[in-house]
Amino acid sequence: MAAITSPLAGNSVVEGPLIECRGITVRRGGEAVLDNVEIAVLAGEMVSLIGPNGAGKTLLLRVLLGLVKAEQGTVEARAGLRIGYMPQQLVLDATLPLTVRRFLSLGGLVPAGQRREVLEEVGISRLIDRPMQALSGGETQRVLLARALLRNPDLLVMDEPAQGLDIYGQGELMGLIEAARKRRNCGILMVSHDLHVVMAATDRVVCLNHHICCTGHPTEVEADPSYVALFGKRAASHLAAYHHHHDHVHGIAGEVVDAGNHQSGIQ
Repeated sequence: MAAITSPLAGNSVVEGPLIECRGITVRRGGEAVLDNVEIAVLAGEMVSLIGPNGAGKTLLLRVLLGLVKAEQGTVEARAGLRIGYMPQQLVLDATLPLTVRRFLSLGGLVPAGQRREVLEEVGISRLIDRPMQALSGGETQRVLLARALLRNPDLLVMDEPAQGLDIYGQGELMGLIEAARKRRNCGILMVSHDLHVVMAATDRVVCLNHHICCTGHPTEVEADPSYVALFGKRAASHLAAYHHHHDHVHGIAGEVVDAGNHQSGIQ
């Protein structure tokens, strides 16, 4: 793939994208659900995919992951690309005997040391033998993040990772995602409707409504007429960067923990 200019590196030319699609078109019932869509993600870059319900965001992820074949267009990935994926939701049978340890092993066995490091990284070491069905929403999202990170990914693909979390839980989870990005220099492609959270760490926004309406830095997108037409004139206020400033932190279940003694659940 050709070299392209990275928004993270000023005007310097860097190696081509981790993954890129061009001219993606998918039709359902004769209607184009995705129409000539193009998107690319660079190493170390966070790209947020936004748009109204039914705009084709999750479908686009599935095309990029090779789960859905487009009628037109191409998807190119860097050779040997490792992808970690966080699904939109996890539905488990309440009677299924599945601990966190067992769940994390379903994607393939990993060395115990690597698993321990990732569990500590996302703050869920103490949950290793807890049933998955007994976890809170925030705990479940951390387990899903851990499972994606166990692949040592070059690219993290996440579909609504903060869905169902309160604003504090969203902030904590986004902090973990941002730390993982910096630690690994991995690219991130994230679908979200929580604009106030997404824009805090996003390098580039892609607004999708079956086609690409607009794309660019959050400050550019908020002024784009296509964005305003989709989300309204007051939507620009949601694009303000979200900062979680207060004198305490939250545990993995959302409880307030004294900042001086907080260990993110690591034991």
